[in-house]
Amino acid sequence: MQHWIEQELGAASRLFGRLAEDRAFVAEVETVGQLWLRSIRNGGKVLLAGNGGSAADAQHFAAEIVCRYRAVRPGAAAIALTTDTSVLTAIGNDFGYEQIFSRQVEALGQPGDVFVGISTSGHSPNVLEAFKVARQRELITVALTGEKGLPETHTADHVLRVPDAATARVQEVHGLIGHLLCGIVEDALVADQGHVGSE
Repeated sequence: MQHWIEQELGAASRLFGRLAEDRAFVAEVETVGQLWLRSIRNGGKVLLAGNGGSAADAQHFAAEIVCRYRAVRPGAAAIALTTDTSVLTAIGNDFGYEQIFSRQVEALGQPGDVFVGISTSGHSPNVLEAFKVARQRELITVALTGEKGLPETHTADHVLRVPDAATARVQEVHGLIGHLLCGIVEDALVADQGHVGSE
């Protein structure tokens, strides 16, 4: 068992190290964080969705934007589309499970908002359907995926692809990506607050 634990820790460590050295990946994380920030500063919001563990990530990241990540600062607008059981079950019952996120994007999304679809496989039908509606409504679209990325028939403005086939590894990196994005937003909002207080 200890050998397996060591193997898992080693695999995670190598993947994190590989991404830390990938300048294009690091730059894309920064770009996405700045897009989240710009939307929030302009009165917009971040909408997040995923299934299973990715649903938990959506809720986790939304909580850190609305409440806080590390610092006390004004709340910012983020909504996890995975939390309202009445909405989810109504849409699933009346329109089908594939539309549980796209219907919410249609109802809540405004041009300039950001939609973040989290899918370790990159092929979750309800997340892909939400990307389609988000683009139609002129939201900025961001995909957090695994090794396969998105299907050729679907696109997002920005794709943060974790180059690993293991769901657990992908989810671990998605957790860190979320923290990095929340940190970018929060640091800027804290700085904004300081500038306002000094005027």
